Amino acid sequence: MAKVFNGRAATDDYMSTHSLTFSTPEMTLRKFALWLGDQVSAPGGKDLMPRLMTYIQEKGAKKDAEFVPDTDDTFRPTGAVTEMYGGVSSAPTEQMSPPRLTPLDRETLEPEARFCVNCGQKLKANARFCTKCGSSQG
Repeated sequence: MAKVFNGRAATDDYMSTHSLTFSTPEMTLRKFALWLGDQVSAPGGKDLMPRLMTYIQEKGAKKDAEFVPDTDDTFRPTGAVTEMYGGVSSAPTEQMSPPRLTPLDRETLEPEARFCVNCGQKLKANARFCTKCGSSQG
């Protein structure tokens, strides 16, 4: 007999009673780990044990298929978001195409060029004096 942790059941139970609002992935994992470590009543109600132990299942003879990671990544809403999705069984699977970016023209980014009233030197848009002759640009 081999003992295996049923992570899917543990996360489903956790998400059914907790909300991820205002939480980062790191904080969610930390809270989940603490939740798994909480002391709960053992079956029979006499002793206390870590909640993690309630998700340990005994499996028969070791088969490779039993220990393959669950890679099913279809979206199945649980907990607080189930009402929001109204029974949606999975999210759309088609890939979204990246947005098309249009190149920016330097002319559109830079304000209209100014020139010195005295010598004709090209100046920055907010220049008060000419960098070549020093005359005031008024």
